[in-house]
Amino acid sequence: MDISSLFDVRGRSALVTGGSLGIGAMIAEGLVRAGVNVWICSRKAADIAATRDRLSEWGTCHALAADLSQDAGIEAVVRSLGDQPLDILVNNAGASWAAPIEAYPRAGFDKVLNLNVTAPFLLIQRLLPNLRGATSPEAPARIINIASIDGLRPPSLDSFAYSASKAGMIMLTRHLAKALATDGITVNAIAPGIFQSKMTAFWFDEHHPEHVARPSIPLGDRPGTPEDIAGAVLYLASRAGRHVTGAILPVSGGEATID
Repeated sequence: MDISSLFDVRGRSALVTGGSLGIGAMIAEGLVRAGVNVWICSRKAADIAATRDRLSEWGTCHALAADLSQDAGIEAVVRSLGDQPLDILVNNAGASWAAPIEAYPRAGFDKVLNLNVTAPFLLIQRLLPNLRGATSPEAPARIINIASIDGLRPPSLDSFAYSASKAGMIMLTRHLAKALATDGITVNAIAPGIFQSKMTAFWFDEHHPEHVARPSIPLGDRPGTPEDIAGAVLYLASRAGRHVTGAILPVSGGEATID
């Protein structure tokens, strides 16, 4: 048992979608600092380039500008990666939409379900040759889907499409884990709780026009940190997690236990 290299991912390759901001940028930074050759993608070229430049201080990071809600964006990522093996795929790109139930529009479901569920599936589908090309019995390729605790229990916000999409991502993860096990590809999901980011700014700013009181967090009333999410990803991406597939890992300080 070699404990010293149990979480070692140096020299591996990864793609992190939605990697320019928030949790995606935290994950990408953790992987870059751990010695992974990382590609990050986002639809805003300026944001993704800025994050690439910042992360390149600690290792290798490439930027891909692509809108994964569109077939053309998925194809752009596939073309950019070419036929190179891909050890780790982190599906993090996502969207939310909140509105009162009486006023919730079809457009909210169309946008959120497309980006949060359909796009990750289609990206996995198109990158299967890259993932299969990286896998071996000793080091399976990894797919890590970023779900949410809002897919495990009803949230306090009127974000009906978001919670439905994240619950869908959790079942999609389990279904893909079963389907891809014979290929030696593991598929797991992380269900984050509250992390401080642009998407969750209203939780922390009392002057924000959409501010609501955020729920208390049982395991110390604080949001998640970059180390919290990066640590979970490194576990699932390293030798430590090679025998884990179809698992849903809440990283929420205990929020997933609140009814």
